[in-house]
Amino acid sequence: MTRSTGFETDYLVVGAGAMGLAFADTLVAESDARITIVDRHGQPGGHWNDAYGFVALHQPSAYYGVNSTPLGSGIKDTHGVNAGLYELATGPEVCGYFSAVMRQKLLASDRVDYRPMTDYRGDGRLVSLLTGDETRVTVRRKTVDATYSATSVPSTTAPAYAVADDVRLVTPNALPHLARDGGPVPTGYVILGAGKTAMDAALWLLGAGVPPGRIRWVMPRDSWLINRQTTQPGAEFFHDSIGAYARGLEAFATAPDVEALFDQLEAAGNMLRIDRSVRPRMFHYATVSTGEVEALRTITDVVRHGRVRAVEAGGLRFDDAFVPVEAGALYVDCTASGITRRPSVPVFEPDRITLQVVRAPAPTFSAALTAWVEAHIDDEARQNALCTPLVLPNDARDYPQAELANLRIQAAWATDPALRRWIRDSRLDGFGKVVEAVTPDETDKMTVLGRLRAALRPAMANLERLAALA
Repeated sequence: MTRSTGFETDYLVVGAGAMGLAFADTLVAESDARITIVDRHGQPGGHWNDAYGFVALHQPSAYYGVNSTPLGSGIKDTHGVNAGLYELATGPEVCGYFSAVMRQKLLASDRVDYRPMTDYRGDGRLVSLLTGDETRVTVRRKTVDATYSATSVPSTTAPAYAVADDVRLVTPNALPHLARDGGPVPTGYVILGAGKTAMDAALWLLGAGVPPGRIRWVMPRDSWLINRQTTQPGAEFFHDSIGAYARGLEAFATAPDVEALFDQLEAAGNMLRIDRSVRPRMFHYATVSTGEVEALRTITDVVRHGRVRAVEAGGLRFDDAFVPVEAGALYVDCTASGITRRPSVPVFEPDRITLQVVRAPAPTFSAALTAWVEAHIDDEARQNALCTPLVLPNDARDYPQAELANLRIQAAWATDPALRRWIRDSRLDGFGKVVEAVTPDETDKMTVLGRLRAALRPAMANLERLAALA
């Protein structure tokens, strides 16, 4: 290993994924700081570089990416399971977008230095993964950890169960390339996992012509799902999005317990589930369309015995059962947990910023808002009060606490007029503009806003009670 001459920078951003780029983009816009971005990947985008080729956003492209640059064309899908709703950028589209942001926005500012294929070893040490050479960086202001809330995907995460040598197991990345792997045509497909990755794999197989009867779905636990209809941008969807928010607050305000809360949200059209006869126990803010749910319901061979402990030559081993599987089946591992759940730490420290989600489910908005706070507020206690990390829910029982945290942090933001203006103008927020555009003569919309305001305080009080019960 050789050492090259060191250099100085105001901010060292570790990680060129979605949160790191969203932070850097807003910091460039709101300050005159010089920024160095280091990342172990060869191009920007973080986990999107490792994801399966048919991955796509869960929510409209309008709310994702960096604040300065729209993602997508602002069009609605006209066919398929997302028909009638705004486009969802695919993985390759997201990677291309982040590459363009790096070239055309960040590097073009002449204040950003990007070092791909570089590992940050701490204490100002940058090591090239291509040459092994080490460079020293002196950080004048802060090191920004954009990896703390990193997303895990199957291609980079080893299964947490045993796999026999003669079992054919792949990640979703391999599905579009089965024709070139030289193996026999599978007799069937066994999807392992219950999250959005498993849903994506199932939908891809169905869309590619695999009959539902040839798909077995191993679902450790069912999940509550957000109805994508309620997340659509623009005035056209006011009653779907803002109306859903009002209905949600009313459910938060009146539900006697968590089970009743989800029942009310389902009855209101805010929440969906795949199997209406099974009560979901998981909630990860996964967002789907009704068309996707209808397609997934065609898969009726669903195995519910908890987590897989081993994939053996003849089938699946669980704690309480062994489920035989026909010879020649292809197992598809979709068990990576997605967002890494780590203990919350202060976002702001004297020489460090640790990016975390401060409003769910909005990681890039959270990172951009954190950058705005860094650029405009000097008091560390005030910074942390405006950027309190939100513990992302895992179990459905965690949902009241997460939503209570969302409401509390939004109340904190409302106390800062300059921050409130930035949020209103941020393309990553979206709904603020829709609400502000309502005029007094639009009586139906004014009624919705009145319901929203009336339910807010009771919702916070009851969510506190529900969170304590959970």
